[in-house]
Amino acid sequence: MRYLTTAMHIFGGSKGAPGAPGKGQGQGQGPQKGSVPFVSEREFEQEVLLAELPVLVEFSADWCQPCHAIAPEVEAFAKEVEGKIKVVKVDIDKAQALARQLRIQSVPTFMLFAEQRLGDVQVGALGKKQLRAMVEPFLPRQAGALKARELAELLKQRAVVAIDTRDAQAFGRAHIPGAQSFPIEGIEDRLAELYMLEGQPVLYDRAGDKTNALAAKLGESGTPVAFLEGGFLAWEAEGLPVDRP
Repeated sequence: MRYLTTAMHIFGGSKGAPGAPGKGQGQGQGPQKGSVPFVSEREFEQEVLLAELPVLVEFSADWCQPCHAIAPEVEAFAKEVEGKIKVVKVDIDKAQALARQLRIQSVPTFMLFAEQRLGDVQVGALGKKQLRAMVEPFLPRQAGALKARELAELLKQRAVVAIDTRDAQAFGRAHIPGAQSFPIEGIEDRLAELYMLEGQPVLYDRAGDKTNALAAKLGESGTPVAFLEGGFLAWEAEGLPVDRP
């Protein structure tokens, strides 16, 4: 099969030794039910390796109790990332050649494929939070989106100015060092002032949702602006410095 050649290209000198997936070889009990589709060996190349979106594949089996236990989490996660990440399952008992080729030695095993290459592998029962962490590097990013450490580096270089769009009280309690206070309610009337600062403005709020929406709106009107993904909470979560007057 052609996908086997492609898989060899993807994995090259893969870790681990080739071997049977283990328990339940041969006749399975049928795929677990749910909205996440199962992909067969015959469909794997087209549905996974050649997919336009990144694809998260859960290799599972009907006899696998942890697979059943995390099924609701996987289903919920698939709905959350719909249109950004494709989520599918492979029953190793019905795709034994593929499981051997990809060196699946236990289930559940999750593999993330992007642009015909393997992006990540995680073995074991993963919840939504862990799945999101696995796929996050492959999610499309909105124009102007910066992660906390990216912003920190740009601030260090004095290339940007952090713009705190929370209310004055929140700014007074704690803010990113060197940030300027521009409450979001009136910021669209102060755009000229923003661009008179000594660096490119990067907006942030508490959790990133409001500045994300504002950046999209301004971008559509021809005034692109950068923003901090996850807002001030993401900055704090990274352990970056905070001014607390």
